[in-house]
Amino acid sequence: MSRANRKPTLSRGIVVALALSLSGAALLAALPALVGAAAALRLVVTLLGLAYVAYVLADSAERTGRVTTIVAWTAAAAAAWIVEPPLGVYVLLHIGLIWLVRSLYRYSSLLSALADLALTALAAAFAVWAAQRAGSAWLALWCFFLVQAFHAWLPAAIRADALAAGTLRGAGARGGADFERAHRAAEAALRRLAETR
Repeated sequence: MSRANRKPTLSRGIVVALALSLSGAALLAALPALVGAAAALRLVVTLLGLAYVAYVLADSAERTGRVTTIVAWTAAAAAAWIVEPPLGVYVLLHIGLIWLVRSLYRYSSLLSALADLALTALAAAFAVWAAQRAGSAWLALWCFFLVQAFHAWLPAAIRADALAAGTLRGAGARGGADFERAHRAAEAALRRLAETR
C-alpha cells in the first residue's frame, strides 16, 4: 500500500496501544526511584504523549506542517512542565494535544473531529475507571490507548446533511455504524457496572 493511500487501521492501533501501555507501565515502575513519583508520572505522560503524536504523524499521509506540529507540541509540553499544574490538568492537557494533532492530520470535517473528541473523552473515562477499579497503571494505559485505537473507524469527514438524514455515505458508513454499535455496547457495559456496585 502506498503512503498516500495509507489509512489508520484498528489492528495497527491495538499494536500501538499494547506497546505504549507496556512501555508506560515499565517506566512508571522504574522511574520513581530515580526522579521521584510525581516527576515520574509527569515524565511518563509527556513521553507517551510524544510517542502517540509521533505515531499519528507517521500514520498520516499528510506531509505538510509536521515540523510546526512537533515544535508547537514541544512548546506546549514544555510550558506545562514548567508551570506544573495539578496532575489531572497536566494529563488533560496532553490528552487534548493528542486529540488536536489527530484531528488536524486525520479529519476534514468539524463533525469528525468532534466525534473523535467524544472518543477521546470515553478513552479518558475508561482509563480513570480502570485505575480506580484495579489500581494498575498498565491497565489504565491499556484502556486509554485501546479505546483511542477505534479512531480508525471514524470517517475522515462527516457531512452535516448526511448526519441530519441519518445516513453516512461512502466508505465512512460502515465505520460510523461500527463506532455507534461499539459506543452503545460500552455505554451498556458501564450501566451494568454501575448497577453491580
